Amino acid sequence: MNDWRNVDDLNHGTAVQKEVYNLLKELDIMNLLADYNPMLVGTVPLGIQVEGSDLDIICEVHDPAEFKALVVRYFGAMEGFVSESRVVQSIPRTKVNFMVRGWPIELFGQPRPTELQNGYLHMIVEAEILAHMGDDFRQQIIMMKSNGWKTEPAFAKALGLEGDPYEALLELEKLPRSALYALCHSVQARDQV
Repeated sequence: MNDWRNVDDLNHGTAVQKEVYNLLKELDIMNLLADYNPMLVGTVPLGIQVEGSDLDIICEVHDPAEFKALVVRYFGAMEGFVSESRVVQSIPRTKVNFMVRGWPIELFGQPRPTELQNGYLHMIVEAEILAHMGDDFRQQIIMMKSNGWKTEPAFAKALGLEGDPYEALLELEKLPRSALYALCHSVQARDQV
């Protein structure tokens, strides 16, 4: 099992993952955000990024004003810096975006442990699916993303899931692993027909 909290694992990955590792270390972003339990989630840790993919860092934020002040202090001068706070489904959310050396970075904070946030839960189940389905499936997801699909909708479409793709993947994450692997096997069997 990967230690998703440890970005050092990226330094042993693909060329892109090593580039991202070096960028994160240079920015010292994970240390600067340490009080917020930051975690890099999404396409880069999974190795399915495409041109234009961003670096999604989720954080546990209970005081949006304090979080925003810290982020402005260290990253406010970065290209394209914007931040917004709003309430979605009764949960305050803070989102900060900026660019560094061609990489769009998004910091996302809400008052929930990072291991319980949707971005992390999506990544966990996507990693298991990718590991179980193999390289052909990975290439299919990368191709879909290259054609403009967002990650979760691409997974949902490739797996034949109905309804809201974000919710559908959260439901997969809750399944016993035997049921998840059975779904993967049925998709593989379907695709071989």
